[in-house]
Amino acid sequence: MEKAIEHFTRNGFGGSTRELARQIGVTQPLLYRYFQSKDALIERVYNEVFQWRPGWEGQIADRSLPLTERLHAFYLDYSSVILREEWIRLFIFAGLTHEGINKKYLSKLRSKVFLPVLAEVREEFGIPAPRNAAETEAEIEMIWSLHAAIFYIGVRKWIYGLKVPTDMDAVIRRQVDMFLNGAAAAIRAMRTGTPSAATSAV
Repeated sequence: MEKAIEHFTRNGFGGSTRELARQIGVTQPLLYRYFQSKDALIERVYNEVFQWRPGWEGQIADRSLPLTERLHAFYLDYSSVILREEWIRLFIFAGLTHEGINKKYLSKLRSKVFLPVLAEVREEFGIPAPRNAAETEAEIEMIWSLHAAIFYIGVRKWIYGLKVPTDMDAVIRRQVDMFLNGAAAAIRAMRTGTPSAATSAV
């Protein structure tokens, strides 16, 4: 499986299974004795690379700890999983050539991270629940700003070949602080129909 992950990391999911078999040192028909199809092989790669740690949801919901500390701990652990070369490159390739993988992962991200985090933000700051689907989607756009900032560190490193910060603890703490300070004000303003401080300053 390591060879398959390496092959698709370098070539994308359009990479040839014939070439993969050659790299492993087997014939293509033998490869398909273990995997019924290329899609089955890709599914196995997905399960190996895009791992989901079962404790993450509990970490987000543990109200015995301050929300800032919960999000800092979660995103520090989460970043250790996703900011790897194979994770970043395969996720980018999947978005271009095998979108089913991305949709599956992003659906899990929405239900197990985005919505629970937003619920904790509202609880922390005493903000009512969304009144309609439009407000829910607007809140999700806010948490994307936090999530994408962390993900983009991996893109800068493994796609663009740029230098990135080495102190992820400090980076994530700052990103979490910015998100909580900005999102709470923006969500409250959305409920009351008044512009947030950031909007008013523009």
